[in-house]
Amino acid sequence: MQRGHDLRPAALARRLTRAPALDDAAAARSRVDAWLATAAGGAAVALLAATPAARALIEGIADGSPYLWDLIERDGERLAALLQADPDAHLAAHLAATVDAMAGATGDDDAMRLLRQMKAEAALLIALADIGGVWDVMRVTRALTDVADTAVGAAVDYLLAGAARAGRLAPSEPARPSVGSGYIVLAMGKMGAFELNYSSDIDLIVLYDPAAAAVPRGAEPAQLFIRVTRDLIRLLQQRTPDGYVFRVDVRLRPDPASTQIAISLPAALDYYESRGQTWERAAMIKARPCAGDRAAGEAALRALVPFIWRRHLDYAAVAEVHAMKSQIHAFRGHGAIAVEGHNVKLGRGGIREVEFFAQTQQLIAGGRHPQLRGRETLGTLATLAERGFIDGEARETLDAAYRFLRETEHRLQMVADEQTHTLPAERAGVERFARFLGYPDRDAFAAALLAQMNAVQGHYAALFENAPAQEAARRGLVFPPDADDRETCDKLAVMGFRRPVEASASVRRWLAGTPRGLRGEAARGLVAELVPLLIDEFARSDNPDAAVVAFDRFVGNLHGGSRLLSLLRENPGLLSLFALLLGNAPRLADTLATQPQVIDGLLDPEFFGALPDAERLGVRLTESLGEAGSYEDFLDRVRLFGQEHMFLIGTRVLSGTVSARQAGEAFADLADVVIRSMHGAVSSQFAAVYGRLAGQASAVIAMGKLGGREMTASSDLDLILVYEFDAEHPESDGERKLHGGQYFARLTQRLVSAMTAQTNYGKLYDVDMRLRPSGRSGPVATSIASFESYQRDEAWTWEHLALTRARVVSAPPALAGRIETAIREVLGAERDATLIAGDVAEMRRAIAVEHPDDQRWDLKYAAGGLIDLEFIAQYFQLVHAATLPDILDTSTAGVLDRAARLGVLSVEDAEVLRPATRLYHDLTQILRLCLSGPLDPKTAGTGLLGLLVRAADVPDFATLEAHVAETQEKVRRCFERIVGLVG
Repeated sequence: MQRGHDLRPAALARRLTRAPALDDAAAARSRVDAWLATAAGGAAVALLAATPAARALIEGIADGSPYLWDLIERDGERLAALLQADPDAHLAAHLAATVDAMAGATGDDDAMRLLRQMKAEAALLIALADIGGVWDVMRVTRALTDVADTAVGAAVDYLLAGAARAGRLAPSEPARPSVGSGYIVLAMGKMGAFELNYSSDIDLIVLYDPAAAAVPRGAEPAQLFIRVTRDLIRLLQQRTPDGYVFRVDVRLRPDPASTQIAISLPAALDYYESRGQTWERAAMIKARPCAGDRAAGEAALRALVPFIWRRHLDYAAVAEVHAMKSQIHAFRGHGAIAVEGHNVKLGRGGIREVEFFAQTQQLIAGGRHPQLRGRETLGTLATLAERGFIDGEARETLDAAYRFLRETEHRLQMVADEQTHTLPAERAGVERFARFLGYPDRDAFAAALLAQMNAVQGHYAALFENAPAQEAARRGLVFPPDADDRETCDKLAVMGFRRPVEASASVRRWLAGTPRGLRGEAARGLVAELVPLLIDEFARSDNPDAAVVAFDRFVGNLHGGSRLLSLLRENPGLLSLFALLLGNAPRLADTLATQPQVIDGLLDPEFFGALPDAERLGVRLTESLGEAGSYEDFLDRVRLFGQEHMFLIGTRVLSGTVSARQAGEAFADLADVVIRSMHGAVSSQFAAVYGRLAGQASAVIAMGKLGGREMTASSDLDLILVYEFDAEHPESDGERKLHGGQYFARLTQRLVSAMTAQTNYGKLYDVDMRLRPSGRSGPVATSIASFESYQRDEAWTWEHLALTRARVVSAPPALAGRIETAIREVLGAERDATLIAGDVAEMRRAIAVEHPDDQRWDLKYAAGGLIDLEFIAQYFQLVHAATLPDILDTSTAGVLDRAARLGVLSVEDAEVLRPATRLYHDLTQILRLCLSGPLDPKTAGTGLLGLLVRAADVPDFATLEAHVAETQEKVRRCFERIVGLVG
């Protein structure tokens, strides 16, 4: 063991320049000391004692990253060796040794062990060099990509050598079986660009040449190479006691919903030449042969040059590139960006905006300027600046921001080896993460983050900012004041308007200033400027005619439109969002058209900041209700408040600036505030007539989606009302007296009516009380004693499953505490796991009879859909809460997170179920805003499909369909493995 002062200058420990700030210093130091006292840690004692910088680094990891600390704890000798090594030389030697060892692997188990050991050591080395400041972030991404290239290349060579031994392949060089094999593995995305992130999936496209000389005569190349690809994926991503190497994604291949995981080269070339889409051109910019027959891979990319790099782009092709840019909305004038819960990859000012900034310009100019055909993002930015496409300030700003965001992304993923890009949702979580990243506290990190994201957003918003206006002007639409222009009507029809004459007449009315909101010279001048852009944006929506009608209603009810129109003129991104609401989201469009004042919230500069929590919503609602002059006015004000905030939350969902989880919680916070207000007001108004009971109290319990805080725009409220009073004095003291149970039954009916009744401003929610004890046959309100005894002694398994989502929303503290205690005791009772599993499987079968599970896009009821996920989460709680009470959580995602952390849910199943929950919720939030029934992809508009594609972060709808189908199959397999066969 070398002493600290004897370390070579190139040693990692000698080159450390930084360490994380500690969130819990005492605990971190105690953890390290305890480990050093063990046999495993003993190997590192002297080195850490002699090198304080290394000790500080290890303490920071112990404090901030359970994943890396686990790697350290397992092998002190490995840690000591890495700290003493030159990290560049050690990584190169380590990868080369793995390639040599793989050549002699004795079987699949041996090969998988070698690859996983390589990944574990490389992952720790790279993390130490990154966190310790030895390597900059782009050196880190290159190292991670080198590891991936080595793993994929060694695995392919191992599999092709096995095929050769079995006589299925005849390589010209048996020692190098990939050479001349015709088997091509293209690295895509960040792997192709040498920009992998720390816990990245690897995106691959696998092609094969059926005419390759190595394919024996009479052999079936498709069968061979599909099998090799399937085995390649298994070798890399299957979990073993040694972990996994990389998760593999092959969905970027042509038409993934209907093609095999390996595609013949002629078929792929034909696809790209005849049907290739703009996003596939962008994806192919980063394509790189990384394994297999690299010469054949280079030849394939040369054949694709005319597809990727067009020397002459027609206007439609340029418009498609501009449309790619608009998939990520940049809203100038809305400076607020929420830090908690922000996605540093997909969110505003994030990594994707920097990448699109470079790629969109490459697509337009790369055909005529070969120098712009680079794969690396930062290299492309430098070339764009050198060639005068952007100025030096833009390059420097985006370069710095990209490095900052990538380092933040890496540190997020190092915490638990998860492919996450999202900051913690709570301030305390961001505080801990900021320290792990080296900042003194949350605010210092937030200031740095916001500065970088705002800089990115500014440059991204300015990219092609004049293109929409130029495209709109090119159409040459005219709207004379006296009559419709026939040529314009014909153009409108071509653009997708089914009633072009009616659309033209509406526009002429706007230009004449007929609607109330467009009266006045300033408003008429602004709308004249905006009409070409509005029509273009409406035409891109799924229902252009409905968008025109909604806008017409909107300006007809608007008081003074000049401010809004001016903002729309200055902010093309906001204009696109406005048109998106009107043409793709009927629920939001109707609110906007009938209550135009809700637009004020959208125009607030803080709109895209943090969503208001329940406390802030409560303050706002109280302020509004304080001005109510009557009970009827109270009901109207609550409706206006609820509808305005539902509109604003829905708009955030469509804009892609909140996650499904954040939206579900925001919808639930809003419902909670409304219920509390209604509960208090209705109780007081009721008591004014009927008086009160001695010792009375009542509670509203949320169940279902509201209880789980997973609401959507169309969710109803599943509620239970529980009460108590002094049984010795069961009669109310009002002018009109009521007996105990009758009193609360009437109160419940009055409360439900207050929320569901139609007023001049519509209704708030539909309310469902069927989850109360005894369901429809039981009383609408339940005494606390009856609630406790029923749940303890009479409730069926399905009722206990439903109880896992119960949450007290409104109640005096004492009654709320009693209810919560009763719920915890019932859920924490000992249960027979086999019996519960049988009940759950039987219930799933019964649901499938009532709601067929063979419709893929019925995301709730499809086999492997949301119902399966919810049943798994509820099953875990019923069978494990007795011994693991921390598993209890009302949300499906929360339970699965807890189950994984507690070891109840296996790593393999967690990697299926947790992403599936996010995917289904992301898609469901969009679908509930835009449709009233299930999605039919054959009739759905391109606007809606595009929203779904963006929500799932996949390139196109074919990929999304394949992803959903694959996810549902995996979820169903998990359900049957955990709970039992459905049938």
